[in-house]
Parts: sequence; structure tokens; C-alpha cells
Amino acid sequence: MTAFSSVRTLGRVAVFALLVIPAACAQTKVTRIDPNAVTDLSGGWNDTDSRLVANELIQSSLSEPWLRRHTETHGGQAPVVIIGSFFNNTMEHIPVATFTKDLEKAYVTSGTVRVIATKDERSDVRNERKDQRENARADTRARQAQELGAKYMLQGSIETLQDAQGREKVVYYQINATLVDLESNEKVWTG
Repeated sequence: MTAFSSVRTLGRVAVFALLVIPAACAQTKVTRIDPNAVTDLSGGWNDTDSRLVANELIQSSLSEPWLRRHTETHGGQAPVVIIGSFFNNTMEHIPVATFTKDLEKAYVTSGTVRVIATKDERSDVRNERKDQRENARADTRARQAQELGAKYMLQGSIETLQDAQGREKVVYYQINATLVDLESNEKVWTG
């Protein structure tokens, strides 16, 4: 009886495998779309939300008094900002790294502030400078101890509020952001 059961089970696996193989080999149709087009398939957070929220958040921060105060007290120089941690406090998977890159891009393209590399990025750059010290010609080496220190750090969180009745559900995304003076810990802007 045991041998028969084994053969019968093996036979089922073979039939199952024969049924799965044609389905797996079916052609997939891919349609390319404009990366700036709004595509909302699931109703969840997506690339459009990330880009739009980042741009709006940065424009909001740049229109506030902290920027004018900084330039007036620092001889017209643009402030140096680093993007810190943003936490996903939702039940949804949100790629926070993509959102922080959208924030960086919005700040950089504004031309109003200078953005420095993150801790991990600086580590890579420092390793490259070390390699140059050992292997590059002296006249082409990047100089040591020339990094900009950030004056402000942008950090925050992503939250959701949900409201549902019957088959309808509304998800409200709230992005809490704070720009902090790294020397004094003063919150110079919140949005």
C-alpha cells in the first residue's frame, strides 16, 4: 500500500507540473507609460503620491520665514540641509527611501538650499577619497576635510487616517515634517 501511495502522489505532482508549465510560459504583455502620468491601480501610496507630496512639502518649507532669516544672518548664503529619517507609521508598505530621494530632489532643484549627502553616502565618498589618496595623482585628488556641515535636518513621519462606511473607504495620508537647526535643536519649520 505504501508503494502505491507514493506512485499515486508522484503522478499527481507530474500532472500538476504539466498544468503549471504552460501557464508560466504564457506571454506577458507590457505597456510602457509616461513616468509622469498618474497611475493609481491599488489606491495605496505610489510614486505619484511620493513625488507630489515631496514637491509640495519642499515648496511649503521654502516659503516660510526661516529661509529669509537664515540668508539675512549668514551673508546671503544658502542654508545647508540634510534629509534625515522619515518613519512609516502606517500599516501599508511605503518605500520611505524613495520618498526621501524625492525630497532631496525637490530641495536640490529649487536652487534655494544646498543638500549634503546622507551618512551612508558620505561613507562611500570618504572611502573614495581614501582610495584617491593612495592611488591618484596628487594634482587630481579630492582634498580631505573640505566637507560642508549641515545647518538643518529635515525629518518626519508618514501617518494614515482611515474612514470607512459600507464598501467605501477613504485613506488620508499625513506627512509630518520638521526642519531642525542642528546646533540649537530649534524647530525652524514644521509642515
